[in-house]
Amino acid sequence: MPAADSALDSHSLRIIQALAEHGSITAAARALGYSQPAVSQQLKRLELRVGLALVERVGRGVRLTEAGRLLARHARTVTGALDAAAGDLAELQGLRAGRVRVAAFPSASATIVPRLLAEVAKRHPGVTITYVEAEPPEAVALVRENHVDLAITFSYPGDLVDPHRDSAEGLSVTTLGRDEVLLVVPTGHRLGDAESIDLGDLAAERWIGGCPRCRGHLLELCERRGFVPDISYETDNVAAVFGMVAAGIGVAVLPSLAIESVGARAGVRIRPTRTREYRTLHAVTADGAAGVPALGETLRALGALTTSARSGGNSHDDRRHPAPTA
Repeated sequence: MPAADSALDSHSLRIIQALAEHGSITAAARALGYSQPAVSQQLKRLELRVGLALVERVGRGVRLTEAGRLLARHARTVTGALDAAAGDLAELQGLRAGRVRVAAFPSASATIVPRLLAEVAKRHPGVTITYVEAEPPEAVALVRENHVDLAITFSYPGDLVDPHRDSAEGLSVTTLGRDEVLLVVPTGHRLGDAESIDLGDLAAERWIGGCPRCRGHLLELCERRGFVPDISYETDNVAAVFGMVAAGIGVAVLPSLAIESVGARAGVRIRPTRTREYRTLHAVTADGAAGVPALGETLRALGALTTSARSGGNSHDDRRHPAPTA
């Protein structure tokens, strides 16, 4: 039997994987919850056992050698299988333990995610959920690289760069539902009381653009109506968009979740588009990962929450969100 066979263990492989992901012994120790000296000592013992250098110093950090990179590739497979086995054991324990790492886009941070965390904590208090905010392309990459277990993402119809095509190949993508895209115009706007608004009727307006992908969707919508929007202002800050619209310097389109994330604002009217535009919400996981009990329960809770939101949470009626009084 090769000497390296008895040199490897799951503990050592997790250290190598953490070094590959974080690029320094200090950061790897922090991610694993170990002390920096403990990781350094474990790494030295592993190098002695396998008879090869696994890292080399680069500035203040470290870089894996060819042998280290080889081990890191296998570590992802081995630790993934071990985590799946631990998940199966957690099922036998009645989900009294488990960990789910979640990533989601900014407007979900203040809407879907808090409700998801509360629901899972209520049903399964032993399951730990960690959360990081990331736009869809980055969130999908985090799942592929095993940095998170679940990405909550969105896509627009006709996206030229859709994170759920080539970038999600080999991953599991589940459609959660639609998030309606709404128009935001100032109070007193000539179309502010319309049942719905045709974007073509706003061709002469100045527009406030959002994130690059949302701005790209606005351009595509306006192109369909035969005009190029005059995007005079750009900000990812939803509250700032409301402030600009209320001041009368432009109009905007925003998804319902983004509107919900900042709550009621005086000075604006929110109306649907004539064509009822929308974006689609997705859950992205590794293929087969839903079989891990903690993640499976989290996905079921997420599906129930987004179904509930589709049934009554995404309304365009301003009367549901009255403006605050002074």
